[in-house]
Formats: sequence, C-alpha cells, structure tokens
Amino acid sequence: MSSRFTAQSPLAGRTASRTRPSMSECDWLFSWTECQMKEIEAKELKRKYKERKQLLENLEQRIKELQKEIEETHELRYNFEMFLKDEEADIAVRRAEREMKALQEKEAKIEELKKEYAEMTERKQELLSQVQIYSVYKDFMEEVLNLTTFEDVDALTGYFESLLHFRDQLYQKENQVQDQVDQQRKALLKLNDQHDLLFLQKNNQLSQLQTELEKTRSEAIIWERKWNHIQETAAKKTLELGQIKMATLNLYELTDGIVGPEGVAINDTDKQLEQIKMYINDQNDILKQYQTLLRRSADGDKQEKTKNKRKKAKNNQ
Repeated sequence: MSSRFTAQSPLAGRTASRTRPSMSECDWLFSWTECQMKEIEAKELKRKYKERKQLLENLEQRIKELQKEIEETHELRYNFEMFLKDEEADIAVRRAEREMKALQEKEAKIEELKKEYAEMTERKQELLSQVQIYSVYKDFMEEVLNLTTFEDVDALTGYFESLLHFRDQLYQKENQVQDQVDQQRKALLKLNDQHDLLFLQKNNQLSQLQTELEKTRSEAIIWERKWNHIQETAAKKTLELGQIKMATLNLYELTDGIVGPEGVAINDTDKQLEQIKMYINDQNDILKQYQTLLRRSADGDKQEKTKNKRKKAKNNQ
C-alpha cells in the first residue's frame, strides 16, 4: 500500500500544488483533521441553533400569553380596587405579581439566550468560513483516496492519525531519552568536577607530604650526624676509659697491689684508685718525713760549720 501511494504521489503533489504549494503532508493532514472537526462542530452548532430557536419561539409564545394574562390581571386589579374584599381578586393579584416576576426572569433569560444565540451565530459563521477554506483539502483527500487502496476517507484519515500518533510517541520517547542524556551529562560533569576537586586536594596533600618528607629527611640527616658524633664521642670516651682503667691497673700493680680473688678485681677501678690514693698518701708522708730529716741534718751541718768558723776565727786572733 505504501509503495502504491508513493508511486502515485506525483498526482497528489500536483493537486496539492494547485491548492497550497508550501504545505507539507503533515500540515495538510492536520488541516484535514481540523476541517473534519470544524464540520462536526458546525453540525452541533446548527442543532443547538434549532433548539435555541424553538426555545425562543416557545418563550415568545409564553410572553404573549403572559402579556395577555397581565392585561387580564390589570382588569382584575381594577376590579380589585373596586371590590377590595373580594378574595378571588386578591388571589389574582398575587398570581399576577408572581407571573410578572416570572416574566421578568424569563425576559432576562431571553436576553441571555439572545446574546448566546448571537455568539453562537458568529461562531457558526467563523466555522463555516473555516470549513469553506478547508473544503479544498476534502477534495484533495478524495483524490488521494482514489490513488490508494483505502475504502473511504475515514480509513485513510485513521491511518494518517495513527502515523501522527506514532510520531508523537516517538517524539515523546526521544524527549525522554534526551532528558536522560542531559541528566547523565549533568551527572558526568558533576563527577568530573568532584574528580578534579579531589585530584586538586590530593595534589595539595601530596605537596604537603613531600614538604614534610623533605623536612623529616633534613632532620634525619641532622640527627644522624649527631648520632655519629655521639657514637664517635662514646668510642673516644670508651677508649679513654679503657686507657684510664689500664693505667690505673698498672699503677695499682706498681703499688704492689694484688689482682684477683686474693686482692682487688681487675675491673674494680674504684678500689684500685683508692688503693693508689692510699699508696700516694703513704709516699707523701714518707717523703715529708724524709724531707724533715734532711732539713734537720742540714741545719745541724750548718750549725757545725758555724761553730767551726767561729773556732777558726778565735784561733786566728
């Protein structure tokens, strides 16, 4: 069916070019559908117009009857003024008043209906004008129908309506997909921003850690130097201490000190120093005594020499 329609489309194109050359197929179908709707609406307005017209005629008949009744009521009212106590006249007056009120309401309703009728008439004229404008599409549709395998215009219109409906569904689906793509794109941009921010934060942290690492390395080098100095100083002190212990042991042995189980332990430097100190004090005491003896001997020799000098001097005299 589609191939046949496509093959014979030049005729349809020529027909459309005679009516409105710039109109596309979808615009034409929309105009045709709208034309059908306008015709239906025009028929509905015509039916309502007849109903309103009949209602107006009934209202006019009723108005005439009410006017007649009003005239009769006026006569009854005149009689009522003549015969004030007549109950029937009173009832007629009340009835006339009610009917007068109802008449006024109906007159207002008539005015409203006349106004509505004028609006509907104007709308009908507009619809008829549109139907007249779109009637060319009806003719074109009938010509197109002759070129297709459809049985009537309604079937062809239904086919195009289904195509339009399918197109609207595809358009809605495309919009939904586009919305999802936009949402995914926004989410991706947000994730990229978060990634960039996280990357920047990590770079800052890495810079800080590198700075702290360099600082720690510098401090480690300083402390390593100090530790090496301490080790060197400790080694020197240990060597000096060993030398002191060896010298102390030698001095202790020189003072005839005994090393071993019978004397002082070889590593007991304190006792060895005490022993050396005692030995030195003893030697100092001995030295002082010896020096005292030497001084005394020198003094005796000096006195002896003095006496000898004196004796020589006397002898020489």
